[in-house]
Amino acid sequence: MEVVDWGRVSFREAYERQVAYVEEVQRGVRPDTLVFVEHDPVFTLGANFHEENLLLPRDEYAARGFEVVATDRGGDVTYHGPGQLVAYPIFDLNRRGRDLHRWLRDLEEVVIRTLAEFGIEGRRLPPHTGVWVGDRKIAAIGIKVRRWVSFHGIALNVTNDLSPFDLIVPCGIRGFGVTGMAELMGVRVNVAVVRAALAGAFRRGLG
Repeated sequence: MEVVDWGRVSFREAYERQVAYVEEVQRGVRPDTLVFVEHDPVFTLGANFHEENLLLPRDEYAARGFEVVATDRGGDVTYHGPGQLVAYPIFDLNRRGRDLHRWLRDLEEVVIRTLAEFGIEGRRLPPHTGVWVGDRKIAAIGIKVRRWVSFHGIALNVTNDLSPFDLIVPCGIRGFGVTGMAELMGVRVNVAVVRAALAGAFRRGLG
């Protein structure tokens, strides 16, 4: 498994780079690759998006400095922004049993194990995909698979501003809040430290 860090880039640019990596993995010229990135403020709409989960008119988001971008990943609407750690595992699932449900559970597990290193008890909340702490979501997970190569992935709230989540119904799930590592720990968490921990969890569990 190769690990790369793209730094802070727009969602649209990261998507184009992911597609190029997917094609390379499909051709066998790139190994499974874990990409880390932070995004400029953006709301992304998954393949199962419902319009009512945007709580403002679309032009109002632009007026407030947010992009709204339709994507091909699974799930509904979520937010990405600086201080949130986004991980895109571009992995060949042909070597992992071609089991999408297992893959999603594996992604949840690496997040749960990473949080545990910081004293945070993450959990699953079936039937929803993602990781929660109590009844608040800390990590959203959404994927897309092309010829059994997976891309998109995990958005883990670390130090990012959580207030933009108030402008949507996160992941289309009503009745649950969101949280982040800094909020739970009461300190400003170093995103680079969390990135290293998440990469380690991938290597031990999926690498």
